[in-house]
Amino acid sequence: MASCRSCDLKVLVATVCGLLTAVVLGLGIWRFVIRIQRETLTPPSSIPIEFCRNGGTWENGRCICPEEWKGLRCTITNFCENSTYGSFTFDRIPVGRYGSSLQTCDKNTLNAGNPVATRLCSLNIYGEIELQNVTIGNCNENLETLEKQIVNISTQSQNISDETRILTSDASKLTPENITSATRVVGQIFNTSRNALPEAKAVAVTTVSQLLDASEDAFQRAAATTNDDTFATLIEQMETYSLSLGNTSVVEPNIAIQSVELSSEGTVESTGVLFTVLKGASSSLVSGSTLLNTNVDKLNLNEQAELQILLNTSKTNSKACGFVVYQNNKLFQSKTFTAKSNFSQKIIASKTDQNMENQQASVEMAFSPRYNQTEFQLHAYACVYWNFSMKDWDTYGCHKEGFVDGFLRCRCNHTTNFAVLMSFKKDYKYPKSLDVLSSFGCALSITGLALTIIFQVVTRKVRKTSVTWVLVSLCVSMLIFNLLFVFGIENSNKNQETSESDTNNTDLSSNEMLRQDIIFVSNPKCTVTAALLHYFLLATFTWMGLSAAQLYFLLIRTMKPLPQHFILFISLVGWGVPAIVVALTVGIIYSQNGDNLQWELNYRQEEICWLAIQEGNGLITSPLLWSFILPVTIILISNIVIFIVIVVKVLWRNNQNLTSTKKISSLKKILSTLSIAVVFGITWILAYLMLINNDDIRIIFSYIFCLFNTTQGLQIFILYTVRTKIFQSKASTVLKSLSSSAGKVKARPSVSPLRLRIKMYNMLGSFPGLHGRFRLLDPSVLTKETTDPESDQAW
Repeated sequence: MASCRSCDLKVLVATVCGLLTAVVLGLGIWRFVIRIQRETLTPPSSIPIEFCRNGGTWENGRCICPEEWKGLRCTITNFCENSTYGSFTFDRIPVGRYGSSLQTCDKNTLNAGNPVATRLCSLNIYGEIELQNVTIGNCNENLETLEKQIVNISTQSQNISDETRILTSDASKLTPENITSATRVVGQIFNTSRNALPEAKAVAVTTVSQLLDASEDAFQRAAATTNDDTFATLIEQMETYSLSLGNTSVVEPNIAIQSVELSSEGTVESTGVLFTVLKGASSSLVSGSTLLNTNVDKLNLNEQAELQILLNTSKTNSKACGFVVYQNNKLFQSKTFTAKSNFSQKIIASKTDQNMENQQASVEMAFSPRYNQTEFQLHAYACVYWNFSMKDWDTYGCHKEGFVDGFLRCRCNHTTNFAVLMSFKKDYKYPKSLDVLSSFGCALSITGLALTIIFQVVTRKVRKTSVTWVLVSLCVSMLIFNLLFVFGIENSNKNQETSESDTNNTDLSSNEMLRQDIIFVSNPKCTVTAALLHYFLLATFTWMGLSAAQLYFLLIRTMKPLPQHFILFISLVGWGVPAIVVALTVGIIYSQNGDNLQWELNYRQEEICWLAIQEGNGLITSPLLWSFILPVTIILISNIVIFIVIVVKVLWRNNQNLTSTKKISSLKKILSTLSIAVVFGITWILAYLMLINNDDIRIIFSYIFCLFNTTQGLQIFILYTVRTKIFQSKASTVLKSLSSSAGKVKARPSVSPLRLRIKMYNMLGSFPGLHGRFRLLDPSVLTKETTDPESDQAW
């Protein structure tokens, strides 16, 4: 009967722990089943997987194809195959592009490393793809030398224009100096006073299109180092050129020019010229991308149109007008508007043949914004024109007419280069609140850690200071991290109401200039929370590492004393090193990106208040790797090594000279091993298994990781608080008092306090005890310790 009574409390505690484990596992299984059901019940997308082929992407209800492909699913070839012409070989060339020869100029020539020849891939009058003849360049000419020959344009315009086109055929190699020189050359070719040949001007349009393929960074540096009006001169000259083509057009991948001759009768009636840019299967302009209608009095918006401009000439005596479309805004380097996205920013220019002083034509415009609607949300827009005196965008004379049927509409009372500046909000996929499994596990951990800290502090006088301090420090850092995780990991921005498009509520009377194309809602609170989470989780791992180091000194190097000022040293390391890492990380990121309003997103994510992973280079350049994963990996590797040493040399080593080690069962050894694994954080290695690129396996490891690590505080409470003799004695007294007061259990006079403590000890004997090289005391020995409570050590 005495044996049964001694097992009652043991069975009770074991039952409670088993129920808690079953609840957590049940929640995990339930969550997994719900996830499978949601994925099963989710209706399939209306667009089959890999509907767009050959690198095409599905955007706004259609496939956007690379230049080399076209068609509904990007399956129709739109390129010329590899070819050879004489001694020159060419790779695949997209239609409408010039391809560069693989042969380059010798290193001893002025144009060393640049292609010797170019070749055009085009469509013939029957719509068939064909290659044109090769144009061979001069290896002793470069853009700088051509710039010096501007004075000879009137006599050598064709040669200079051809050489410029050849030298700009590979846009990836263009430097800011190359862009500046080429812009000056083609600007003078378009200059009417230079009397360049029409064929030379047509080639110059191709050169401008090739220049617009250069990087945005190269254009920005070119604009920063150029003090004259190089870009403005080219823009103005192209406007003038747009009046001289009769009723014809020139279309290149990045630019299209259209001229219209107006009849004298047309000026009597209400007359307008409508110029339309159609949506294409690729991001490049092709032949047939533009439409022209005369005698029109209103816009004619439809699904095929991407951009329309209506030039009202009813109050003018214009004989001709011209239009220029730019695929991007690289020639229009603004000081006030910053563009970070790669969304298409088309520029449309309209001009009449009247003098600027007598300009009375007005324009109406409609732009269909082209952007990734799955990731971004249109926030606002502004109708602007390029002010040549300011060398920047301006809103004077322009106003908004609303967002109608997917088009941003504008009206201006003058003609020049127009654009719609747009700002977007990124449509972040904020995660749902913590699921039941995470919340329940964290609640158990928070409770267990709080009780452990209270117990360790209250009973500190009967413990060794070093042991208590390390465990309390570990529990404090883990407790604060769990509290921050539960109450602060979610970004409060997710609670802000967002409509489908803010432009529906735009104030049309306000046409304010925009400053940037990506709107970022700053949240310093989330940034601070991310930094605190970063710090306390690093501190938690640091204290795990220090706990491992301390056990190594106490159990392996038993004959050597702890280093001098050990407590002070580990305190500085445990709380100071994580602070230094976090401070350096934030400081470096702010120093590099402080002038950017979005610098916070270089440190933390927007979806949750945690360290960011950069989109460009991914994990390699992210603070998550260098300031968290790397130091944590080093600590875990160190802890694993110490863990193996302790397990092999202490826990699982039988000393034939000690009878106590012979009596220790395998179950007790396993529990002792698990207790060390918990405080060493060994279960955190499951986080690395969550990186496996397999959804099913990753989900399984995610729930196992959640089970072990969200309840880590509870495990510490059970293994390092519940099992101590002081806690057992207090718990036994409380249980006995509650049982007596409730009248449910009659007091047994034969059970002495000593017998009750022995019963408590037997009940918790299966839990690991780190007392004298992990010797699990026999109940018979306990009678010797009842008179010396100071000998109790809690780890």
